[in-house]
Order: sequence, then structure tokens, then C-alpha cells
Amino acid sequence: MEPIQYFPAAKAPSNPYFSILIPSWNNLAFLQLCIRSIRAHSVVPFELIVHLNEGKDGSLEWVRDQQDIAYTHSISNVGVCHAMNAMRELAQADYLLYINDDMYTLPGWDLLLQKEIQACPNEYFFISSTMIEPRAQSNCSIEANFGTSMDTFEEARLLADFDGFEKADWHGATWPPNVVHKKMWDAVGGYSVEFTPGMYSDPDFSMKLWQAGVRLFKGLGQSRVYHFGSISVKRVKQNRGYYQFIRKWGMTSSTLSKYYLRRGEQFDGPLVPQKIPLFVQLKNWYYRISTARKTI
Repeated sequence: MEPIQYFPAAKAPSNPYFSILIPSWNNLAFLQLCIRSIRAHSVVPFELIVHLNEGKDGSLEWVRDQQDIAYTHSISNVGVCHAMNAMRELAQADYLLYINDDMYTLPGWDLLLQKEIQACPNEYFFISSTMIEPRAQSNCSIEANFGTSMDTFEEARLLADFDGFEKADWHGATWPPNVVHKKMWDAVGGYSVEFTPGMYSDPDFSMKLWQAGVRLFKGLGQSRVYHFGSISVKRVKQNRGYYQFIRKWGMTSSTLSKYYLRRGEQFDGPLVPQKIPLFVQLKNWYYRISTARKTI
């Protein structure tokens, strides 16, 4: 792996509440839009930290010119796991907030996250915002199309309509934007680099938090961002994360989502372990045996 270089911000903000971590891979226009939305729509003190994979599209020069952005840089694409762990090294805040560069934050998003954190009795939580997406990935998201590219993005209509969709708080925080206390991040060792470039690293991180005792995996229905839709994922050669997850944890990621995190169900308090049906246990046993014979 190429060495990663570290660059603290020239004008670092004092006492940030959130360290906002943004991995990026030659995605300048979306990165600029994401950061513009954060600056425009955030009221809670924050610092920005970007990891630039390659950065050969002008994003390295642009970030370098932003006096208030700390960044890490790798000449090659080291993937999201290495990027996240590198950015953690520069983070000053207690709360590490992960967001993708193809997301646009909406008014009130950060204040709701802060209020939820302040209501937690300890650091054992994992909290997420709700994505508005042209095609919802799951029942955790709101499906509404405000554009799939920079050319088709309807920013004014989004800002006028984003808070008109009904969405209750939900179980199963896994995907970004999400926030965790730095103590919990460090306790589980950050993101698992064996999942490089990153497929299934999100449920793996949630499983590590579960193993560490976290039971509050909460998505906030009113804290919202617009997600254009996995812009970088479409370009990268993906790892076989589905099988890696099974080999590591002895179950499918869908077992974690349904029977541990209850992902997408309406929130009704901290999670308790669910009884896994026998047929699911048998299916996971079969997958463990068959996956052990596959080459990843």
C-alpha cells in the first residue's frame, strides 16, 4: 500500500463538536458541493477532514487551498477503510461523523444529531441521519429524485421540499452519515482494512460495535441528507465483501441487519438480542461451510 500523508488544517477550528470525515476519490465537483452544503447548513461547531485517494482531478489542489480543511492523501486509491482510519488520526473532536462526498447535507441535520447525542447516557451509541435518494437502498431511506448528477441536481426544489416527507426514527444505523464517539471507534479499531476497498465494511463496523456492547443503533428520521447514489462505488473494482463478512462473523450481513439491528423498523428503544430462527441458523451454517471453500 502506498504511504498516506497527513496535513493538519492551516487554520484549524477550535473546540469542534464534530470531526466530519469525508473520503473522496477524484470526485471534485461532488466534494465541493458536499462541503458547500456542510458550511451552509451546519450550526454545530465542526472541523472538516478529507482523505484524497489520488486527487488527480484537481481535488488535491482545491483542498490544499482551503485553509480550514485538514486532509490526508494517498497517491493511489487505498479504499475507504484505510482512508477512514487515516482521517481519524487528525480528528480533534470527541464525535467522529462519517459522510460520503456524494451527499448534500440539509438544514438541521447536525443539530438533531447533537441533541440525540446529548440525550444518550454514555458513549455506547451509533447514530445516523436519513438519506433521501433517487432510488432508496432500503426502508431506512426516503425515495425522492432531485437529480442523479451535477447537471440534473435540483437544489432549490430539494431545499423547499426535503422536510415534507414523513419519516419516523428507525433502528439499524449502519451507512453514513453516521456518528460515533471516538472512544468506541478506538475500542473496535476503526474500519477493518481486510474489507478494502470497502464493500461490507459498514455492517462490519456495526457488528464490531455490537460486540463491544453498543445497543443503540438509531437512525434519525428528521436529520436528512441527499445522496446522489454511490458515485465512487460504480467505478471501483469491488472486494467480495459478502463472503468476507460470512467468513469473519459466521453469518450473512442480512442476519445482522434483521435479527440484531432490526434495520428499518420503527425505533422503540435500545436493541435486545433477537432469537434467530432455526432455518436461519442452518442457512448460516451452510454458508459458513460453503464460503470456507471459496477464494476471496
